[in-house]
Amino acid sequence: MSTEPIDGAPASRRQQILETAAELFAARGFHGVSVADLGAAVGISGPGLYKHFTGKDAVLAEMLVSISEELLTVGRQRVAEAPDPEAALDALVDWHVGFALRHRPLIVVQDRDWESLPETDRERVRALQREYVELWADRLRAVHGDLEPDRARAMAHAAFGLINSTPHSGLLPDGDMSLLLREMALRSLGLPT
Repeated sequence: MSTEPIDGAPASRRQQILETAAELFAARGFHGVSVADLGAAVGISGPGLYKHFTGKDAVLAEMLVSISEELLTVGRQRVAEAPDPEAALDALVDWHVGFALRHRPLIVVQDRDWESLPETDRERVRALQREYVELWADRLRAVHGDLEPDRARAMAHAAFGLINSTPHSGLLPDGDMSLLLREMALRSLGLPT
């Protein structure tokens, strides 16, 4: 995984640890990776990791909380910039597809290692995810008018499932996969492609 953020600046050591941990946890599972393994993968001693995190649990917690925060923050920005609810949903789909293609290991870790997350962090992630679902569901109700809230939430979750299939369904080059996921997600939400 690249340790350079989008703006081209070098990633911090902390960010490098998070990205490397995501890859290792995705490949071997949270419990299959030791602090020494993680340190070695980023070029520091296992104990050197403690300069950046209190332990492996803290790495997992920051990883999963921060992706939930990012999804919600950028999702809100996309909605605020959209001229109408349909454009907002289109922007949310674009955002989530791009995120899923860039962060396949995080999706695997979220799905597989959720139970290893400390309870307080699990609650934080759940709260952020509920807000993200509501962001989508509110736009779906605005577009479709007659949707019941639970149906709108179910549609949002179904679109997430489709988009978050990237670790398993990414059989095409990313550009082609992006177009396919975008088209399928928009159709699943009852929007034109």
